[in-house]
Amino acid sequence: MGIFDNLRNAMNAAVPQTAQGTNRSVNVVFPTLPDTLEQFKALPQAALSNPFDTAALTVLAFCFYPQDKETSLAMVDYLKGPKPLSGYDKSFIADRFRDSDYVPRSYFNGATPQNDYLPSQPYTVTVSENPYSYQNAGYAKLFIRSGGADSPREVLLRQAKDGKWYLWEQFILVGIRAPESSNPWA
Repeated sequence: MGIFDNLRNAMNAAVPQTAQGTNRSVNVVFPTLPDTLEQFKALPQAALSNPFDTAALTVLAFCFYPQDKETSLAMVDYLKGPKPLSGYDKSFIADRFRDSDYVPRSYFNGATPQNDYLPSQPYTVTVSENPYSYQNAGYAKLFIRSGGADSPREVLLRQAKDGKWYLWEQFILVGIRAPESSNPWA
């Protein structure tokens, strides 16, 4: 028996087997995209029954921001559940979209700088977990890869008393490579 086996056994006993992360990835598919908040809430993933769906819906909600800021923020508020966006959150989001509107769509499969982040259809977001995704009870730290970044971005979700998984924090509105159409050297 190794010197850390007792510690490892105690940690494994404290985390339920189903909550111990793996390296699993889930493709969340949207055959069509909603046009309104009501259509967004009617999507099967909007039941928020697992953290993968909530993470993928976060990407979808932010994709609306360039065309309809209020609808996008209402979608994000829906995903945040009992903890709606604060004024600071809204200001932060507005700042992220000041220079680039392509970041959220870069998380859809097939969206790359070469095609100006135009996703392939059906619209699919691949959400991944790792062995550390469920270290804190009631929270899930998942990852989404952008076609314009070298490393995946983090989305933190929290499970409420109603059993639904809500958006707690997101780190997907960060800089990525610019689309080639905006690069004068490409």
